[in-house]
Amino acid sequence: MRMHRTLSLLPCLLVMPALPLAAQTTARIVYTFENPQLQPARYSFTIEESGAGHFTSQPGNAPVDASDDVYPAPVDRDIRLDRPLSAELFSYARAHSFFQGRCDNGNSHLAFTGRKTFSYQGPDGHGSCDFVWAANPELQRLSDDLGSVALTLEIGRRLDVEVRHDRLGLDAELESLEDLVKDRRAAGLSNIAAELQVIAQDQDVMERARKRALALLSKCGTPSSRSN
Repeated sequence: MRMHRTLSLLPCLLVMPALPLAAQTTARIVYTFENPQLQPARYSFTIEESGAGHFTSQPGNAPVDASDDVYPAPVDRDIRLDRPLSAELFSYARAHSFFQGRCDNGNSHLAFTGRKTFSYQGPDGHGSCDFVWAANPELQRLSDDLGSVALTLEIGRRLDVEVRHDRLGLDAELESLEDLVKDRRAAGLSNIAAELQVIAQDQDVMERARKRALALLSKCGTPSSRSN
């Protein structure tokens, strides 16, 4: 795939609840990532304790592969995190003063991998911190896990474009996604189940790509279990 810089079908077709517009009475975590050298250059998760949330991303000015027909574009969509991940995020926040205080490991010699920010807002407290590399390995892992979901959502955007404008590119994109899932670098497949099902049912898509989409759909699971 060009972006590395980075059963039943019914359980996968999740209805994503929109976040309430009224004043929040429950806890919420916001995670943002920024790196102008990547595409997208910025993305953000807003996460409720139930796992329901919202994702946005913005492309940057980083060079784009001239052979890539899927141009950078923003994403703005409701999502749902797997229950174990959302539970770990809120558990960590409450056990670590709601992200208050310094959380960067302070090693200036490590490569810049993007600026990450966690913030917590709830009736029990609030706080935030930012880092490039987290001092706490658990916080770094949670950041990486959200990055894996963000990668899946970006691939979902690409698949949506390709199924309409570049069906021949779908097989390579899906093969790359299979590899990313196998290596645990892409997660949260249930969030792009709708895109995968469109591909699986499109008779104008080559059979091999349709089979890949079906295989990925079988790994969606439900929001209460991690993808394997």
